[in-house]
Amino acid sequence: MSPTETIAVIIATRGRPALVRGLVMLLQSQSRAPDHIVIVGSETDDLGGLEDGPGLTARVGRTGSAHQRNDGLALAGGRYDYVAFFDDDFIPSHFWLEQMAATFRARPDVVCLTGRVLADGAKSPGIDRGEGLRVVTEEDGHGEDGDDGLHEGIGPYGCNMAFRTSAIAGLGFDERLPLYAWLEDSDFGGQVARRGLTARADALWGVHLGNKTGRERGKRVGYSQVANSVYLMRKGTLPVPFLGKLMARNVAANVVRSLRPEPYIDRRGRLAGNLTALLDIARGRISPERTAKL
Repeated sequence: MSPTETIAVIIATRGRPALVRGLVMLLQSQSRAPDHIVIVGSETDDLGGLEDGPGLTARVGRTGSAHQRNDGLALAGGRYDYVAFFDDDFIPSHFWLEQMAATFRARPDVVCLTGRVLADGAKSPGIDRGEGLRVVTEEDGHGEDGDDGLHEGIGPYGCNMAFRTSAIAGLGFDERLPLYAWLEDSDFGGQVARRGLTARADALWGVHLGNKTGRERGKRVGYSQVANSVYLMRKGTLPVPFLGKLMARNVAANVVRSLRPEPYIDRRGRLAGNLTALLDIARGRISPERTAKL
């Protein structure tokens, strides 16, 4: 790797101090360690006892995923060639950052990368950290034999995504999307896609634990599923058919599964949020900011 290529990693965290400490340890032992790690919590306890030191900045910022990620970008200050974002409950491949830099170097037209999620606890009760580490370690052991291809036109998944810093100059995560900020990663990817190619890279992988600590309650999530989609339709960063299909699928899932909800998802709360948002559309007062008032 050229000595001029530098990497910053930003982690927005809330209510998961043990997980953020564990992720920092994994990042510091990567085959290509980051030049700097920026952690942004919403309160001191979120930082897991981590403090500023060589290669590490740990600060309390504003509350909300979009706000905290923007605070992280401000702290990184555009000084690094690449910036990666990981959720605090993501277990990256030991080679994630090394392969990310190599892919960007080989493909100057690519400005945004996201990786393969080997298992996603967001779609289940969640994955134990030990199991996540086992799955990633196993894939690391034979990953070099796999396909290193790029799937072009795929936007970033917020749990693991990276950008050329030059391509995100002047951009930010939309702070009108409050709290958990449903779709803020897709919106940011839509902004970046105007400046170059976005892609999923098979050479990058990891496990998203889907830890349920610190998540927003169901009604807020349900409201965001509708309100954020409508807002982004009007904003124009993502295709209207994509947003419409996603919104309809989420509402339908909440209707059907509210009859026999999963124990790890507040389906009835989400459905109540969906219905509140649909009523707000009829009243002409739909807005993502109303999520925080529910």
